[in-house]
Amino acid sequence: MRYPEDHKAETHKRIVAEAARRFRADGIDATGLQPLMKALGLTHGGFYAHFKSKDALVEEALQAAADNASAHWDKAFGKEQPLKAFFERYLSPEHRAHPEQGCPLPTMSAELGQRGHASPITDSVLNSLLSRLEKATGNPEQSLAMVSTLVGALTLSRSVASEALSDRILDSARQTLIAQVEAAEASRS
Repeated sequence: MRYPEDHKAETHKRIVAEAARRFRADGIDATGLQPLMKALGLTHGGFYAHFKSKDALVEEALQAAADNASAHWDKAFGKEQPLKAFFERYLSPEHRAHPEQGCPLPTMSAELGQRGHASPITDSVLNSLLSRLEKATGNPEQSLAMVSTLVGALTLSRSVASEALSDRILDSARQTLIAQVEAAEASRS
């Protein structure tokens, strides 16, 4: 049976998309190649027709996750009150509940650091988010603190057993960040 010309490229995209989803949801080390390929209806051996190694897939999947996050950030930053809209979207119960669709930083940065394989793509994701915040705040140090608060709060909210505590973490971080922005805007007026 002959496959269409773009079959290999489409299969490659499907593998990367599924890996990006699973890496964000379950972590890189917890995502095995065999279950990943099986979920796509492909064989484990077929993986090597597309990638030299799992590390090569990790880099492509990280980039796909970064591109996906960037598209979501663009939506929030396109609103009338971009920082408030972004904080509300990032620190939402929906983002907490669906790591496979969200920002890759909370799930992957700790794991990559522990593996000793920091990725330049993580730097790229971080810098992309920082540049958006810096543009909105005009303050690079405040923007870095905001990213740290966002990622830390989301990570903690996903790691506690109590939903009430998880909600408090998100609410507290969101309210604190919004208050910082409002105070900065008031001081400029």
